[in-house]
Amino acid sequence: MTAPISLGLNLLLGIAGGIAVGGGLIALFVLLDIVPRLAQLTSSYHRVHWYEGAMVGGSLLGTVSDFWNWKIGAGPLIELGIGLFDGIFVGMLAAALTEVLNVLPILAKRLNMTRYLFGLFAAMVTGKVAGSFFDWFVYLR
Repeated sequence: MTAPISLGLNLLLGIAGGIAVGGGLIALFVLLDIVPRLAQLTSSYHRVHWYEGAMVGGSLLGTVSDFWNWKIGAGPLIELGIGLFDGIFVGMLAAALTEVLNVLPILAKRLNMTRYLFGLFAAMVTGKVAGSFFDWFVYLR
């Protein structure tokens, strides 16, 4: 493979993967009504734009810090606090997911793709397996 074709293929796969993951995450947040529920629980409907901005800003900051390999020279207490907040977020997201386990069937129904649902699941599983094999056998070497 020549360099321009390889670069173009990597670019295409990166954009496609980013769109798939980002679209899935946004669909999950929209389907679970995370922002409106958070505003309802905290009685702060007037701050919904702050919540949305925090989600977008956090995603952007996380992506940039991952790409540029930022390191934070913090002490163990700060790292413990960050780990605690990360754990709280993952726990709340897992609790919300248990509440709505049928995310993909609902999404497929709304997009009029119910007859392609098996193909959608098969494509997701195949992509996950292929990505894992690529990571294990190619990327880590």
